[in-house]
Amino acid sequence: MTHALKTAHFNMIEQQIRPGYVLDERVLSVLESISRTQFIDEDMHGLAYADIALPIGHGQTMLPPILVGRLLQALQIKSTDTVLEIGTGTGYVTALLAALAAQVLSVEIYPDLSAEALDNLAKSGIDNVVLQIGDAAQGWAVDSGRVDVIICTAAMVSVPDAFLQALAIEGRMVAIAGQGEVMDVQLITRISEREWQIESVMETVVPPMVNAEPTVEFKF
Repeated sequence: MTHALKTAHFNMIEQQIRPGYVLDERVLSVLESISRTQFIDEDMHGLAYADIALPIGHGQTMLPPILVGRLLQALQIKSTDTVLEIGTGTGYVTALLAALAAQVLSVEIYPDLSAEALDNLAKSGIDNVVLQIGDAAQGWAVDSGRVDVIICTAAMVSVPDAFLQALAIEGRMVAIAGQGEVMDVQLITRISEREWQIESVMETVVPPMVNAEPTVEFKF
């Protein structure tokens, strides 16, 4: 990484993410150790550490750094956790999750993005991630048992019941719920077999989940 990019990376942490109320030291550490430039095209390296969404193809984006930090902080990921990520993209958030958790299963609808992520993760020496291709909006389900954490990096009108059921007891999910210019980042915690707690974390706007259609909202 060039000196200018190293400086921009440092400034992203100290001038954007910390002032953006991301204070969890484990989250800050992984954001510092993993370079965004490893997961985007070289012609966008100059924008890698700006607090903006970056296009990665198919109308999808790499989320802005502050939003990524806030999502990871809300989840309070433990080193023993198993994580399900909905939307691999080019693998940046996947890499951050892998550094925080024991195991990550990540599903992506676009095969070329999944292939790019696989290459990016391999070059970064990350080996605790399993990538799958599937359509999470059309009933793709976890087939390896319950997980401790679920993160979805695209917006959904409502949270599918299948995701809620995939959470272990005391498991946490961050979901970006809503449409148009009004979206709410929700932290959902499974309290018991039939009880979930929902907490609003912040407002944001991100691209919608591919093929997601409005459904009847789950009743907490």
